[in-house]
Amino acid sequence: MTSLSQRLKEQNEAGRARLAPETLAIIDAGTAHVAQLGLVQSSLKVGDTAPDFSLSSASGEMVTLASLLVEGPVVLSFYRGVWCPYCSTELRALQAKLPEITAAGATLVAISPQTPDSSLTTAEKFELAFPVLSDVGNVVADSFGLVHSLPESLRELYESFGFDLPGRNGDETFRLPLPATYVVAPDGVIKWRFVDSNYTKRAEPDAIITSLAAL
Repeated sequence: MTSLSQRLKEQNEAGRARLAPETLAIIDAGTAHVAQLGLVQSSLKVGDTAPDFSLSSASGEMVTLASLLVEGPVVLSFYRGVWCPYCSTELRALQAKLPEITAAGATLVAISPQTPDSSLTTAEKFELAFPVLSDVGNVVADSFGLVHSLPESLRELYESFGFDLPGRNGDETFRLPLPATYVVAPDGVIKWRFVDSNYTKRAEPDAIITSLAAL
């Protein structure tokens, strides 16, 4: 089976082939800008304690990290939104591996700054059987040190692509989390993480499962 990394690489190459050089220049400058912020280095790391949270699920239920950890380890997947094609590919890959994640005794949850309605759209569109949580205002993502603001050039480009971030997120901030995945042990300590400043890179589901087996 093709790895998620390979699928994302092929998806990125195909997408770039369709875009004009000036558009690619804006995208690449934005990616470089995010890398320069140093969020990968300053965000929460292995050995840190994951901050508790209370977020609304797509179905309207309030979910806390503390309540999830009572049941065992938790996998937290921060994604940008249903509008992001790389997020879509990642979420489908996580759904495909959900039986193995569950068999390892863990709970998987996905978190984005989208409103509950947009989160519900995500869950229904991809038939996700794990909680999709709404972190309006990026409060939880901020507590993990993952949030950045899109530069103006990318805001305009995303709007031209039809990516309605204000509509999806319910605000005008254009703030997004880095793609990030954390494995949190029942005692709340982070045991594994994947954080990347490049939004086309995501945690490999098999690596998540391996990290769970090591707990």
